[in-house]
Amino acid sequence: MKQRLAILGSTGSIGVQTLDIVRENPDRFEIRVLTAHRNWELLARQAREFDADTVVIADESCYGKLCEALADTDTKVYAGEEAVAQVAGGGDTDVVVNALVGYAGLAPTVATLRAGKKLALANKESLVVGGETVMRLAEKHRAPILPIDSEHSAIFQCLTGECSPVRRLIVTCSGGAFRDRPREELEQATVEEALRHPQWQMGAKITIDSSTLVNKGFEVIEAHWLFGMPAEKIAVLLHPQSIVHSMVEFEDGAIKAQLGTPDMRMPISYALMYPHRADRPDERFDFLAHPQLTFAEVDREKYPALDIAYDCLRRGGTAACTMNGANEVAVAAFLARQCCWTEIVRTIAHALEHATFVAGPTLDDYAAANAEARRIAAEYLHL
Repeated sequence: MKQRLAILGSTGSIGVQTLDIVRENPDRFEIRVLTAHRNWELLARQAREFDADTVVIADESCYGKLCEALADTDTKVYAGEEAVAQVAGGGDTDVVVNALVGYAGLAPTVATLRAGKKLALANKESLVVGGETVMRLAEKHRAPILPIDSEHSAIFQCLTGECSPVRRLIVTCSGGAFRDRPREELEQATVEEALRHPQWQMGAKITIDSSTLVNKGFEVIEAHWLFGMPAEKIAVLLHPQSIVHSMVEFEDGAIKAQLGTPDMRMPISYALMYPHRADRPDERFDFLAHPQLTFAEVDREKYPALDIAYDCLRRGGTAACTMNGANEVAVAAFLARQCCWTEIVRTIAHALEHATFVAGPTLDDYAAANAEARRIAAEYLHL
């Protein structure tokens, strides 16, 4: 029986690669729901190719164009961010792939779990912002969460079948676009330079987050919630080749690692097909092409965002939500050339210093913290 999929963010990098997996496995999957932020043209083409039952465009200004593009089909068309969450929790889908970017992914994650559906999660902000709430909902409704992030997929694969205590999780880090650039030169870093990731092809937002290591800090927080590990048992190692996607060390000293090429289709397919694996005959790893794998400590002075994320994890409450909201504003400003690269992390620190902190937040508290962080960040950057 085919799995019926809803892909939230189908026009982004993860969404497009998820559809590649569907194309490779037409006997396993059926596309029911597709959503996009504002790329209505690609969304319409995807809806036609996969005969989607429902599409949602989050930017309501694109609704008319999308309706017109699909007027001769039976596809139902909706608009608005609330509609994205509604289709995630409703309908006849079995699996929701949450490939949305940023805080916008939290409401659809909550809706998916409340409906008891399997969640294939690429939106790390759902756990960064509201990890305690999200995991509680998953447990209450017995809704499985399968990670799509390559690092968390690697850890999940290393833990599968294990019943012994874990000494630590080791999350690997490529170092992003500026790993070989001296710290004193980063004040002049350009948007174009920051977007040149040495290994991965990703969307603009996550590529910038990779360059600041905000993304890696968020992955530490995500790992805490997914695997129940305290901050002191989650380590980060610089691994420029991006071949070892992450590792798990056990109490007997054994270390399990998951290796592979830097290709997101592998963790995507694993999340969708678990406990089975995809048959991808063209995927072959050549050890001779990668004769050396190296590891190093992260320069915490060059990348202060990593320690800020650890501090937010230890504080709990709304701290990580504030960090995320400020970061989203600062990254957008940098991409719009309204601030310099180093201002991104300065903005985060400023927001955390001035924002209200709630120790035991509700979903409404998260929304308030997100709005406040964005306001503080915009004021700091004079936007």
